[in-house]
Amino acid sequence: MKPLTIGLIVGNRGFFPSHLCKTGRSEMIEVLQKAGHKVVALSTKDTVHGSIESLEDAEKCAQLFAAHKEKIDGVVVTLPNFGDERAVANALKWSGLNVPVLVQATPDVAGKMTAADRRDSFCGKMSVCNNLRQYGIPFSLTALHTVAPTDRGFARDLERFAAVCRVVRGVRNLRIGALGARPAAFNTVRYSEKLLQKSGVTVETLDLFELMGWVNKLADKDRAVQNRLKALKAYVATPGVPDAALLKMAKMGVCIDQWMKECRLQATAIQCWTALEEFFGVVPCACMSMMSDNLLPSGCEVDIMGTVGMYMMVQASGKPSALVDWNNNYGTDPDKGVLFHCSNLPKALFDDFAMDYQAIIAGTVGKDNTYGTVVGRIKAQPFTYLRLSTDDTAGLLRAYVGEGQFTDDKLETFGGFGVFKVNNLQKLLRYICDHGFEHHVAVNPSACADAVEEAMTRYLGWDVYRHS
Repeated sequence: MKPLTIGLIVGNRGFFPSHLCKTGRSEMIEVLQKAGHKVVALSTKDTVHGSIESLEDAEKCAQLFAAHKEKIDGVVVTLPNFGDERAVANALKWSGLNVPVLVQATPDVAGKMTAADRRDSFCGKMSVCNNLRQYGIPFSLTALHTVAPTDRGFARDLERFAAVCRVVRGVRNLRIGALGARPAAFNTVRYSEKLLQKSGVTVETLDLFELMGWVNKLADKDRAVQNRLKALKAYVATPGVPDAALLKMAKMGVCIDQWMKECRLQATAIQCWTALEEFFGVVPCACMSMMSDNLLPSGCEVDIMGTVGMYMMVQASGKPSALVDWNNNYGTDPDKGVLFHCSNLPKALFDDFAMDYQAIIAGTVGKDNTYGTVVGRIKAQPFTYLRLSTDDTAGLLRAYVGEGQFTDDKLETFGGFGVFKVNNLQKLLRYICDHGFEHHVAVNPSACADAVEEAMTRYLGWDVYRHS
């Protein structure tokens, strides 16, 4: 994931000490750069201490941001003193930016409350936020009303805000591949391409027939095929898997990679059930697992909305996501259950894993046609879950998001699975059923629900339920 570029606005109000803007600006730039972000800000030659107060200052800032519009992913507004509310709002409005905005105010020190050092940013932050609301500019807030840029609390604020920026940037530029038709038996994965496009997500389709045509043209000893075969064997143990099946997977992987490269795709949703098994003789799970593990999410059953959810959490956390089923109860514990898939889960989620055949589909097409699943138990760890759905009749994107814990409770089963605990699980399950959400859910081994929720509600304008 490429580094973020942050636009910096330093608010100033002349009858407060301007020297606070000088130190506040340099302090914030240092904090942003140490966090790995690039910074676009007025210089101290452009305005007094590189801050903004007047209409002229706001115009200079807006022009600077507009010149870097394609690069800026978010804006931090820092208030070393009260700040001029109109200048901040005007600079953002005139810049034409449509990115997340974080408002930070530096606290006063009890022993420095004279006219020479008094900030009043506690009060000024309210005025800035009031004006941003008037201008219709969405913004984010720090956990504490006032917090110093060097404080550990602001480091957490900045980390969350960066995740929000990555999610928003990612969604508005996402190109996702739909490989094959939706399986006829899965009405649950229907969705609206047009509603997704309205939010910036483009869906590129490819027929399985075309993919198989490309695969059949590849020679067994093609260098790309052999390299992919080596990578596949290095990725996952393949005990008992026929060489012919591994070769088919390698060819499939090469062709999918080429398609993604040519179409500039960041994620894929692939038809599995059951054409590939019956007519090609393998499942795509191992190829999908490798892509997801490399932060290129791949969901099954052409579940585009599930895959978008996977991608959003990858952007928020920098960790691989998986698409699974809310699948089973766990005994009589109302807050525990089993998440399961056949599976194509990325190896990052597993304690231990190996390649095997797909036990469910094998009953229909035969064991020899279903090698390629990646099976094992999900290791005990915290996780975030997310489900997106298009409400076509209302013209809305809806979602629910929350956090839980994978446990080490005993369970004997097959596929890729994990026992989980979610507080008030029965309430969540009722919400899912009442609102017609799908049985698939995206999961990510991180605690990123706050950032994902904020990105969806404040900046993408989606209807979101946060479970707790």
